[in-house]
Amino acid sequence: MTAGLLLTAPQQATAGAPNLLTNPGFETAGAPGSDMPSCWEKSGWGDNDFTFATVADAHSGTKAVQVSLTRRVSGDRKALVTENATCAPAVVPGKQYDLSAWYKSNTPDVAVTVFRHDTAAGWQYWTDLQNPPVSAAWSRTQVRTPAVPPNTDKISWGLSVYGVGTLTTDDYALEEVGAVPPRPTCTGTAEECAKGKWEVMGTRNPVRSMHAVVLKNGKVLLIAGSGNDISQFNAGTFTSAVYDPVAGSVKTIPTPVDMFCSGHVQLADGRVLVMSGNKGYPSADGKIGYQGLKDSYVFDPATETYTKTNDLNGGHWYPSATILGNGDVISFGGLKEDSTGNVTAERFSAAQNKWLPLDQVHQTWSYWGLYPSMILMQDGRLFYSGSHTFGNGTAGSGSSVYDYGANTITDVPGLRKKDERDESASVLLPPAQDQRVLTIGGGNNETNPAANRLTDLIDLKKPSPAYTAGPDLPQGLVDTGTGKRPQTGAEGKMYVSAVLLPDGKVLETGGGLHDRADPVFEASFFDPGTNTYQPGLATDPIPRTYHSGAFLLPDGRVMSVGDNPGNGTYNHAVSVYTPPYLFKGPRPKLTSVIDTEWVYGDTQRITVDRPIAKAELIRPAAVTHSSDPNQRFVDLPMSVVNNTTIDLNVTSNPNLAPPGWYMLFGVDAAGIPSVATWVHLGGAPSP
Repeated sequence: MTAGLLLTAPQQATAGAPNLLTNPGFETAGAPGSDMPSCWEKSGWGDNDFTFATVADAHSGTKAVQVSLTRRVSGDRKALVTENATCAPAVVPGKQYDLSAWYKSNTPDVAVTVFRHDTAAGWQYWTDLQNPPVSAAWSRTQVRTPAVPPNTDKISWGLSVYGVGTLTTDDYALEEVGAVPPRPTCTGTAEECAKGKWEVMGTRNPVRSMHAVVLKNGKVLLIAGSGNDISQFNAGTFTSAVYDPVAGSVKTIPTPVDMFCSGHVQLADGRVLVMSGNKGYPSADGKIGYQGLKDSYVFDPATETYTKTNDLNGGHWYPSATILGNGDVISFGGLKEDSTGNVTAERFSAAQNKWLPLDQVHQTWSYWGLYPSMILMQDGRLFYSGSHTFGNGTAGSGSSVYDYGANTITDVPGLRKKDERDESASVLLPPAQDQRVLTIGGGNNETNPAANRLTDLIDLKKPSPAYTAGPDLPQGLVDTGTGKRPQTGAEGKMYVSAVLLPDGKVLETGGGLHDRADPVFEASFFDPGTNTYQPGLATDPIPRTYHSGAFLLPDGRVMSVGDNPGNGTYNHAVSVYTPPYLFKGPRPKLTSVIDTEWVYGDTQRITVDRPIAKAELIRPAAVTHSSDPNQRFVDLPMSVVNNTTIDLNVTSNPNLAPPGWYMLFGVDAAGIPSVATWVHLGGAPSP
């Protein structure tokens, strides 16, 4: 009878809220024949050699659990709360929970890994929350979960080992956080509080910008080059501008070459690497098309000037640009100087501050197309999502994983209408730790069908990832030249912008029904927690199709620029969206960020003026043609000292958060974000 009570009744923590775990100290043995304590199970995956043992070297009592990896190629191993109705603690959607455990380890490759039970889909991975540091003596780790997603009734968790070494754990606890979300208020009109609000700014964009980069000082670099205007190209008139959203001012920047349809990415130090561009427009006889430049420059936000680097190995008009975990940049695709497709990869070395010679870069000799969306995965591989600009998708399934180290390409199945994902948008969903990508809409500029409303989802953490169908994109009004009408049937949009917001949702806005024509006035939120769209948001009053872009500002608003329809005109109006979360009441404030220079695996203390529910880093935008493969939202699990003092746990994996400047947001339980503080992430991992 005593054993039965121990098995089913949660043991109480010595202080604070009740410990909701059963057998948190491993003292109750498992069923006869079991080699694990009651309510605990062996878990893990991948190619590795491992052992589990119950040992007497305990933090308290007489038992602890030890997990060792002696060889590891992939995957992890962990002691996990048994995933069943008896052992896994019940949780409440929307609530948060503090997880803690005592541990000893001789490896930094340890993570707090959490699973959740979905009432419809069953048990599934939820998130990795923290990387506890190496500790020879018993240490306690504690971290707060994000708000429990909808339809979740139980969670399971444990400390996982994903590198060679030994981890010993004891005295786990799971406690519900007692903080009550602030009562919702509405500081605007009822419509603004439900749908948000767009405003057209008094200051116009002075250049025909094709590219927008949010700089580490909060200003926005707008790059035009010749602005898709052959008369400016022939005159040698190439332009850029720096837009200050706070002051509402604009400064025109001397621009050395035609950066029209170049690639760009923020380097680790906050400078902007701009590669290729336009060497020449198509010939009158049609025998040669657009030609790519070899030129490459860096833009310095401090001096607001361009400085030349060494040349690329070839021209790449419309190249990709992805920053890697070591700060290098890799680029694929685009058109060569003779206007044919470029099959070579280029790599910019952060250590040498230059483009490497071709023989020092792994080559697939594959043509990836124009602006192929290449997203860095947590293991350092690259995911080609199938989003691109102009023409058909790549051969095969239209999507693939590229392993640079092994120099191998693996097809990824499931992407629907792969040859109609031209000018679709792909985004790594919040948080980056979940490794899920959403691909939205698209069309085909060659056959020019009506853009589709398909959205597809993929979980890159799975051993063999594959796209699955997501919900259809919401529909709005389309202007086909005779005034706005409701979209019907399968009509969707291309040239869509997808923006990660600090509350964890994705704003999709802008786009058109056909190539360079027929703007669609529609906006919605995609919620990664429920895989659903919230339709019917306020819409940008300015058409936003070809050569448009939308991006997050440090104050939590979204700016939108550009529109270059097929008649050759350009819209210079700048519009700004205020999401509903900024009409919910006062914003939390980051009253201090002790250190703005962060390293991987570090713990950073902040203070706030009132409790927050989560914190994250969002990488600033560098967007063109619906493409920003470096955009990412990195969760910062919290160890809460008190209501106003919080320790943030920084990922130890630079592939999850490549080095550079990030916007740090704190978000309260009502989803209201603070104004961002800029922090720099880089350097060697924390000891």
